[in-house]
This record gives sequence, C-alpha cells and structure tokens, in this order.
Amino acid sequence: MANTFSQIYIQCVFAVQNRQSLIQAEWKDDLYKYIKGIVQQNKHKLIAINGIPNHIHLFVGYKLH
Repeated sequence: MANTFSQIYIQCVFAVQNRQSLIQAEWKDDLYKYIKGIVQQNKHKLIAINGIPNHIHLFVGYKLH
C-alpha cells in the first residue's frame, strides 16, 4: 500500500555472565558509544541506553527493511 508506515520498538537487556559487576564506570561511556555505533551502522535508531555494572538496557527503533 502507498503511504504505509511501520515502526517497531525493541527493548534489549544484555547481562554480564553470572551477573558479575564487570562494567566499570571508567569505560562505560565508551561501551555505550560502541553499541550506539553498531545500532546506527545497521540503520536502526538508538533511543536510549543505560545500565548498571552487571547489565545494560537498550531501547531501539528498529527499521524494517
């Protein structure tokens, strides 16, 4: 159909193995930037990213191809 628009939003949670607190505050921002680059390179939109030392939450606008 003409003028049809679809958008899917996905929440992902990535946990560190055995829920150990391995994500250090010193390089957390660099990790988030790296993940953002992966999402953008795949033509999706990172809406939010945050986490604590043992897991990360991503909220992504998934582009349908």
